[in-house]
Amino acid sequence: MVGNLLIYLGVVVAPTLVFSVVLSLPRLLTAVRRRRSRRSPEPTHPPVERLAADLRRLRRALACFGPGTPVVRRRAATAAYDALLAQTCESVGVAQRLDEVAEGIERDIERLRVEQALCDAGIVLS
Repeated sequence: MVGNLLIYLGVVVAPTLVFSVVLSLPRLLTAVRRRRSRRSPEPTHPPVERLAADLRRLRRALACFGPGTPVVRRRAATAAYDALLAQTCESVGVAQRLDEVAEGIERDIERLRVEQALCDAGIVLS
């Protein structure tokens, strides 16, 4: 009699347990993925090597602009170069004021200072 009761309980309880595990499996997998993602945070900046390569590429492009280059193109490339310099400075930890300085000789001087500071930090720009 007790054996029959145990078999009956096994037949009734086993499917319920199996379905509850199957239904809660996606939630458990999501919790495991979240826990793993906490261990290895995603980098917020691109790799410094890529930033340095982009800086070299833009610097060469700016040097190749001839006298007939449209002003809009020259300003856009210079703005992109300044933004990339600022991003690289933030990644490396170098102070810069490119956003604060007005367009003109002051910004050119600040750009040269930032390039030298990045070179001192170990980034090859040429």
